[in-house]
Amino acid sequence: VARATRPEVVGGLGGFAGMFDASAIARMTRPILATSTDGVGTKVAIAQALDRHDTIGFDLVGMVVDDIVVCGAEPLFMTDYIACGRVVPERIAAIVGGIARACEQARVALVGGETAEHPGLLGVDDYDVAGAATGVVEYADVLGPDRVAAGDVVLGLASSGLHSNGYSLVRRVIGAAGWQLDRDVPEFGRTLGEELLTPTRVYAADLLDLIRDPAVVAGGGVHGLSHVTGGGLVANLARVLPAGLHARLDRTTWTPPAVFTTIGALGSVPQLDLERTLNMGVGFVALVPEPAVDAAVTLLEARGIRTWAMGRVTHEADAAVDAAVEVVRGAKGVHGGSVQLVGTYA
Repeated sequence: VARATRPEVVGGLGGFAGMFDASAIARMTRPILATSTDGVGTKVAIAQALDRHDTIGFDLVGMVVDDIVVCGAEPLFMTDYIACGRVVPERIAAIVGGIARACEQARVALVGGETAEHPGLLGVDDYDVAGAATGVVEYADVLGPDRVAAGDVVLGLASSGLHSNGYSLVRRVIGAAGWQLDRDVPEFGRTLGEELLTPTRVYAADLLDLIRDPAVVAGGGVHGLSHVTGGGLVANLARVLPAGLHARLDRTTWTPPAVFTTIGALGSVPQLDLERTLNMGVGFVALVPEPAVDAAVTLLEARGIRTWAMGRVTHEADAAVDAAVEVVRGAKGVHGGSVQLVGTYA
């Protein structure tokens, strides 16, 4: 945890509250605070079944801080909450260790947390995790639908796997098929359990560097970002498009990793249901103008994030909408633009 810090942190762990020096924020012209909270869903059931707990905290950080960066904000500090039936120090240390490693990678300070024992409510080996983070962005730099324009290129950023969404579906599929977590799966090159516990990729630091990169800025800058979580690629992209604009995404531009096709085939899950639930190999989307594409792809690829052009934004009135293919307009209460996913995966 000592490595998951920033110079602005005041004091250490163990106090009733974590403290963070906000002097730099006070010098901003119009600082906008951004906050997010999340958990990792039923992925904890996989960690508990395998008695491996060093990755679930990494997932937690990714789910929280990567939501904050969508609006262009820099995540500053995070707190965590672990509820368990019985405190096993080694288990708690493994969970918190994962949280700390991810915070260090995301350049976020872990300023505190809470471990709560709930005997009689949770089983002795049961636990759940949640976290919250706060970030800041200059008002003039806020990313939102108002920046997205016709002609923008939709860049897909590869996920590391399932990340932390869709595990209720995945667990039901493997349970119905009778697959055990120690099963070797040739398509994965490892066991089923190892594949399912692959940590969520944490994009925050790389995306902040992308937003600030001089070559990207010279090309027009990043216009929008979308974190592909619950609801899948199409619905989450629709949340960051303004009404009247349309994004047409082409499946032929990428091949989903084996875990997605395997789950689909094993459970006879219709493709649209998979796409509404899982990220299908796309963990984040960036919307950039054409002149910024090469610089953006170069930076992200250099960071080890496979990035490719998967579509383009147009005015909905001018869009070549395929009437036979589902169109999603807005999502999660957002009145936004429309998105259509066409073609067949490569």
